[in-house]
Amino acid sequence: MTEDVRLRRGRGSLGFSFFVQGVTFALLVTRIPAIQDRYGISDGLLPAFLAAVPVLAGVSSVATEHLVKRVGPASVLRWAQPLVLLSLLGVGAGSQMWHVAVALGTFGLSVGALDASMNMLGVSLQRAYGRSIMLGFHAAYSLGGIVGASAAWAGAHWHLSLFASYLPAVVVLLPLALYGSRFYVGRRDIEDQVPEKGLGAGGFTLLLPLCLVMACAYIGDSTVSNWSAKYLQDVLGSSEQLATVPYNVYMVTTLIGRAVGDLGVRRFGAVAVVRIGTLVAAGGFAVVAAAPGAWAGMLGFTLLGIGLCVIVPQTFAAAGRLFPGASDTAVARLNIFNYVGFLIGSPLVGGIGDAWSYRGAMLVPMALVLVTLFHARSFGSEGARYGVRHERRAGDRAVDVGRGGNEV
Repeated sequence: MTEDVRLRRGRGSLGFSFFVQGVTFALLVTRIPAIQDRYGISDGLLPAFLAAVPVLAGVSSVATEHLVKRVGPASVLRWAQPLVLLSLLGVGAGSQMWHVAVALGTFGLSVGALDASMNMLGVSLQRAYGRSIMLGFHAAYSLGGIVGASAAWAGAHWHLSLFASYLPAVVVLLPLALYGSRFYVGRRDIEDQVPEKGLGAGGFTLLLPLCLVMACAYIGDSTVSNWSAKYLQDVLGSSEQLATVPYNVYMVTTLIGRAVGDLGVRRFGAVAVVRIGTLVAAGGFAVVAAAPGAWAGMLGFTLLGIGLCVIVPQTFAAAGRLFPGASDTAVARLNIFNYVGFLIGSPLVGGIGDAWSYRGAMLVPMALVLVTLFHARSFGSEGARYGVRHERRAGDRAVDVGRGGNEV
């Protein structure tokens, strides 16, 4: 097998893993009311259940930093993804409170390892390709989210049990994920990668601006996920049916933005793309806050999808460029702030909305997203513009797979 073929297969299999994770996560979060009803979880207890997942995921991401030094991120992802799928099925199969507690705990621990190892492999593959491909992986996740949300809607529409809703996805995706895992390509499989090292003295200080950007981006994302429907219905006076549309629009625009975002990075560089995305996202929050009606509010959420979609993938990519000899460690630590933002975002907006106003609450994630502008230089300069001035020397055999119609 040639190097080009091996990397193409690695890219395709990793993209499928991102897709599977998008499906799985959407199937879980869109059926939270059904999970609450099935197990009789009170409104007061539900936030504790929901918070446990990102907390455990953060703990698992820290553990993954050390685990990959022994077995590599490909091995971690190979077992973590099936465990995530099986724990999702466990959520639907139980009948008692402790059953769902164990299933959600397993989901949180395995999803932390999954997120960290997937992005580690993505960073390594991008460096091997010598050009931006990271946004494409996250586009696959967005596509999976749309598919999963649609499947969840169908299950709710036909009044299927949680187990019956989850079983087809697990039966189809689990064997495919196991088969695809044979083709993962990690740092240890790429000949010119240096051995993984620690971040070194002062390393985390250099990584901290990217950690802050990651947390702020996920505060913005969780605001859309948790408050878009309520905002449209309660503040902008939309119908209940119309209130379900903004999140779907957000996911679609996220998919589109990520699908074409790598082209923008290759043409203009990561710094320019992140700055533009930040301004568009902030503009989206401003439109939402000032919207006179539901359709103007949906325009704001559309802008949010276009703007926010580029920030997270490029943050992971920037960590890999900042620490080329310790990218796995950097990604694992950065991934923790994914869950920090998720934990902070929803209660922050809800608390401000209840105490003041939900229009005013939308200005808080807007201000936090704008923090990215102050740290844009952390995303690199010329070295981030893969495919323009970062091609490898011909003597090193550029692995620019995908030219001439070979892209997967």
